[in-house]
Amino acid sequence: MREILEQLEKKRELAKQGGGLKRIRAQHSKGKLTARERIEVLLDEGSFEEWDIFVEHRCTDFGMQDKAIPGDGVVIGYGTINGRLVFIYSQDFTVFGGSLSETHAEKICKVMDHAMRVGAPVIGINDSGGARIQEGVASLGGYAEVFQRNVMASGVIPQISLVMGPCAGGAVYSPAITDFIFMVEDSAYMFVTGPDVVKTVTHEEVSAEDLGGAATHTRRSGVADLSFENEVQTLLMTRRFFNFLPPNNRDGVPHRETADPQDRSEPSLDTLVPDNPNLPYDIKELIVKVVDEGDFFELQTGYAKNIVTGFGRMEGKTVGVVANQPMVLAGCLDISASIKGARFVRFCDSFNIPIVTFVDVPGFMPGTAQEHGGIITHGAKLLYAYAECTAPKVTVITRKAYGGAYDVMASKHLRGDVNFAWPSAEIAVMGPKGAVEIIFREESKNPQQLEERAEEYRRKFANPFVAGRRGFIDDVIFPRNTRKRICRSLAMLQKKKLQNPWKKHGNIPL
Repeated sequence: MREILEQLEKKRELAKQGGGLKRIRAQHSKGKLTARERIEVLLDEGSFEEWDIFVEHRCTDFGMQDKAIPGDGVVIGYGTINGRLVFIYSQDFTVFGGSLSETHAEKICKVMDHAMRVGAPVIGINDSGGARIQEGVASLGGYAEVFQRNVMASGVIPQISLVMGPCAGGAVYSPAITDFIFMVEDSAYMFVTGPDVVKTVTHEEVSAEDLGGAATHTRRSGVADLSFENEVQTLLMTRRFFNFLPPNNRDGVPHRETADPQDRSEPSLDTLVPDNPNLPYDIKELIVKVVDEGDFFELQTGYAKNIVTGFGRMEGKTVGVVANQPMVLAGCLDISASIKGARFVRFCDSFNIPIVTFVDVPGFMPGTAQEHGGIITHGAKLLYAYAECTAPKVTVITRKAYGGAYDVMASKHLRGDVNFAWPSAEIAVMGPKGAVEIIFREESKNPQQLEERAEEYRRKFANPFVAGRRGFIDDVIFPRNTRKRICRSLAMLQKKKLQNPWKKHGNIPL
């Protein structure tokens, strides 16, 4: 028996070395951790239970029968983050460059299947050269098996992708289907076709970083949510982020004890909105002062900055926050902001996370670039997301809510549960100046008359009380009491039940 135990120990140690010490040193020399080191940082100490450590590939072509390595390039299993169950797979670049084989894919599918059965999130750490060429179509079939599980798990359990190295070709579509993507700066990249192929086909010369690096995907394409300086920071921020997520679509949002009183008053909010309606202010100041202990985890910080999305807590329970940002493009909704907001709202709705919306929007962004780029279709995505959403929705209009953008931003007409306005709110078809220029065209040559008309329009319509008279606004509140009113509304909505008509699925304007 002792001999068998010693043999087992040797096999386990061999498997844990992955591609060997030489390749591990090469990984470290690039500032990268190994697959198992990443798991150690991410999970609670001693909580990881590994599966399939002895699995090897089955390929016999191109001399591969003599190159089998236990684990076959991916480490899978489960553990806990702050005591909460999570399933994980981590690709091992030291083994065949982390390339995906048939058995590699089977391991990933196994962990995803188990996560679905028990209702726990999945975190995938991507560091792979792509499909294992020696296996041909078998590796491509493996990717498709993973994609299928990503789709089936979508809206059932949260899925997070951490891109910590190359992720190219078909490999990019698994992270793309997941809910959130975090990347490591200067060492992670994602693209469908690499720089060499791009140069051959289109004659463009571009580096891997410019084509699909973290900066590109967090600022320009919006593919990734956040990027961080190094792997340790990425893993630690993932631990923090994980605390906000529910385990699945049935168990409800997590609760964390807080000493922050729900009726806390914030007098500084009374002067947040400038008297001049054309001056900006930072909507993040409002968010941070309203959520528990100022703890707000913002997503996609570098992309579509005219809308803010992220997670906070109210009375210890997770809420999703969507807010127009007057500091950028005056808070207008454009194509990128609409897509960013819609994606976030749909995630929250999938897991019944209450949504708090702060509105200061003068309208949709005008211009040929927006119209030709499909602002109609993309703006409709945000509208569709809010209209379809059955999770609790609390809306606060802080200043401007003009035109169709008023409707889109979780208005009462899109089944907003509780809709508040600050006294500074202006709810109208358009701004006073534009309105009077249309209504009083004959007076357009007299600036003084136009200004008088604009002031008259502002008094009559650019305030929250016209909407309040019609019941479109439930109450006009003191800004200092915003937190208290939101907390009370969310407590009232805790057992909200609302179902959409039965359908296989809707046809969101993609």
